[in-house]
Amino acid sequence: MQIEKDQVCVLIPTLNESPTIGPLIREFGELGFTHVLVIDGNSTDETQNIARLEGARVEVQSKKGKGNALVEAFFIIEEPYILMIDGDGTYSPQDAEKMLAPLSLGYDQVIGNRLTEQNRDAFSTLNLFGNYILNRLFKVAHSTYLSDILSGYRAFTREAIQQMHLKEVGFGIETEISAEAVRNGQKISIVPINYKKRPGTPTKLNPLHDGFKITATIYRLARMNNPLFYFGLIGLIAMVCGIFTGIYVIFEWIRQIEHLPLTILTVLLIVVGFQIFMFGILSDMMLALHREMIKELQETRERLGPRNH
Repeated sequence: MQIEKDQVCVLIPTLNESPTIGPLIREFGELGFTHVLVIDGNSTDETQNIARLEGARVEVQSKKGKGNALVEAFFIIEEPYILMIDGDGTYSPQDAEKMLAPLSLGYDQVIGNRLTEQNRDAFSTLNLFGNYILNRLFKVAHSTYLSDILSGYRAFTREAIQQMHLKEVGFGIETEISAEAVRNGQKISIVPINYKKRPGTPTKLNPLHDGFKITATIYRLARMNNPLFYFGLIGLIAMVCGIFTGIYVIFEWIRQIEHLPLTILTVLLIVVGFQIFMFGILSDMMLALHREMIKELQETRERLGPRNH
């Protein structure tokens, strides 16, 4: 089944993208895409006017942040397929059909992978290193390697979006979308794409500040996807702290110096840390059982479905 272009909503979140938004919308129009939705974060330049002149539907988000913009946009989109692309001119509309193709084969989400050798010059060393670290951290926390969890070029079915419970307000939204897709067992395709340096517009990302926020988001979301990692890490840190304080207490005891409060703290850290770690193991077992039950229910529904027609 081939996806018709009038079945696709091209979703473009923007904030002061006047130098790039016009050519971007125009190129999608030349490629035959008739539904373009610009969700704007109250730009102070001509972004909104340019987008309207180019024929796009423009909606102004009610709350700040890219996450809020996407959540509001997903709520109003009626087309069965969504192609999401940043408005800064770094992604190419020429990759649109390549991005949409896996959806026609039964995939729920497609992620455009920027981190390929051909795009190496588009990244600073710090940016490239940070992306690799975050992708590996996501793999550890969510047991799935998605190549480029921060990509702003994605394609979805509308049903896949409706399965997600998105709450991130800022740049952590791509990470949350990736985590929600994994949690819901969605079929994800990774497609290599072209990526260019930002053409003159200043970046809205702070590598260190936003990198820390995304790391925190990856870890926080692991509570539902990988409780052993989430609670196990807390438990291990507590136990390691208890071991270090215990070693200090022993050395001081050898010198015939007693530290009763520190001894009590050592015991508490080790015991509580072990209990939290065990809670993580039990939670992981319960999650595995839950997923198995959901899988069996879906298989049963699929087997019984044709008989009900």
